[in-house]
Amino acid sequence: MNAIFRSLVGTAISLTLLGSVLAADGAKPTTQNRSEIAAEFRWDFSPIYASWDAWEAGMQDIDGRIDAFVKLKGTLKNGPDAVLKAYQAFDDIGKLQYKVYGYTALQRDIDTRNQDVSGRFQRVMALFAKLGTATSWFTPELLSVAQPTMEQWIAATPALQAYSFTILDNYRQQKHVLDESGERLLSYAARFSATPKATFQELSTSDIKFPLVTLSDGKEIKLSPGTYQSVLATNYKQADRAKAFEAYLKTYAATTNTYAAIYNGVLQHDWFGAQARNFPSTLEAALDGNAIPVSVVTNLVDTVRQGTAPLQRYAKLRKKLLGLDNYHLYDGAIPIYKTDKTYPYVESRDQVLASVAPLGADYVAKYRKFMAGKQVDVYETEGKRSGAYVSGIYGVGPYMLLNHNDTQDALFTLAHEGGHAMHTLLSHETQPFVMADYTIFVAEVASTTNERFLLNRLLQATTDPKERFLLLQHAVDSIVGTFYTQVLFADFELQAHKLVEQGKPITSDVLNGIYLKLLQDYYGDAVTVDDLYKYTWSRIPHFFNSPYYVYQYATCFASSAKLFKDMTTGSDASRAAATERYLTLLKSGGNDHPMQQLQKAGVDLSKRETVQAMVEQMEELVAQMEVEAAKIR
Repeated sequence: MNAIFRSLVGTAISLTLLGSVLAADGAKPTTQNRSEIAAEFRWDFSPIYASWDAWEAGMQDIDGRIDAFVKLKGTLKNGPDAVLKAYQAFDDIGKLQYKVYGYTALQRDIDTRNQDVSGRFQRVMALFAKLGTATSWFTPELLSVAQPTMEQWIAATPALQAYSFTILDNYRQQKHVLDESGERLLSYAARFSATPKATFQELSTSDIKFPLVTLSDGKEIKLSPGTYQSVLATNYKQADRAKAFEAYLKTYAATTNTYAAIYNGVLQHDWFGAQARNFPSTLEAALDGNAIPVSVVTNLVDTVRQGTAPLQRYAKLRKKLLGLDNYHLYDGAIPIYKTDKTYPYVESRDQVLASVAPLGADYVAKYRKFMAGKQVDVYETEGKRSGAYVSGIYGVGPYMLLNHNDTQDALFTLAHEGGHAMHTLLSHETQPFVMADYTIFVAEVASTTNERFLLNRLLQATTDPKERFLLLQHAVDSIVGTFYTQVLFADFELQAHKLVEQGKPITSDVLNGIYLKLLQDYYGDAVTVDDLYKYTWSRIPHFFNSPYYVYQYATCFASSAKLFKDMTTGSDASRAAATERYLTLLKSGGNDHPMQQLQKAGVDLSKRETVQAMVEQMEELVAQMEVEAAKIR
């Protein structure tokens, strides 16, 4: 009954003439003052709530509905009408959850300095915790009704059939559901269980003291995460990159024992939860909710471990083209070739819309309508959080956050987030509320597929070898970051969790040793792996915040490669059929287990060849880069 909570947890106008004209013309504004950005490039929150008073009323409404839901306890045995009433009541709460969460979370993210909004967000999370405890009785009571009886009730009650998949999936997981007192006890631990994550957040952000370094130009800079990444991506002097790397990693090395203790808390929490629910391993506990076979993860890791040759070939190509005697991991972000080409937002939006024409007129029309609304927050402003994401508000639509800076990366980020937005939009408009949310396991399929459509369009539009090389490099870097690196991360998580399951100690030396060995295994002799890189695990938020999450980036990437190939090669009839299967996937929400949804679309992740195809695509792209590089003068 807490699926909504899990799915949620991923202004005055005063325009100056210059700021508004620049933004309205689509060029990147020269100001970061939010009030000076044209309204068409800023979020409008009024479709969610008209005011904070309306939001307050929504909070009170949820609170009252939670109290009413508790009174349904003991009624489920009375028959299908009682079960239907409970599910519909929870739907009503869930729809409100989207709105009260979204209204605060989105406004927090456009100005993280606003403590009033942060306080309201904390109230939302406290209310959600209350909901978790108040509904802890539901699943044990539901499962007290024999499955054959429940199946008869569903068959005889048309309105209950919309909940069939959700209801019967509870029976699939029945052996891992505790009795009412056990479920209530675990619900009390929910906020306590978040302590390791919160501790990591404070240590890695609030309390961390980033170093000052003086580079070869004589300027002293503070190596915050953003500044550090900027040095690696823009400073062409290897000695400067090396100096920044050493200073930055030593910051984490200084508190490595504390990070190890925190991560041990995360691992112990996962093992406690697995044992409490009668799972033999933490991996099986993590995968059971979506019925993902363990073999999907182990096959992924094993196949990629044996398929690192293209990764090493790419590193050797970079070393050659950059003219380096020794190639280090901190050399992996510096561009091989410089370019002055820019991608203003309006031009980027048009490119992205044009690239998805193969998905049909209806898809493009809905995409265009969304992009024209005031639910895309485009430019960086003071206090706005970094990065990009899409947050769906059921009954309102998706909201997209960007920090568009006119770079090629920004262009592809727009395509990526647009895929998420359309996946959300199509799922929400097609499925009943209880089935509207898709799982994380398929979440990155639509986003990476849209990136592939964009890359295909851009490559078709140019014969310039340098431009083609840069586009191919973007594709390869995406595979390195989203496929190889995420599998390496998943490999680390598997090894660390197995140690806890075996009762072995978790120390900084142990974790450092695992990570350093992984880097050596994946990169071989193509890269000089500096010893300080062994501390990298301590600065990866997913390890602390979302265990066993990262492998899904790689499976989604492999899935989108297969889907894109099916939609763009072969006969007209086969391409049309593949496109229809793909659009059906986007409309499916959570109406089936994700493995089955992907299989219906034409992807079988249980087969080694699905993952191997991603390795082979990397090999082909690097070979194309070598050809284009040879043409550049």
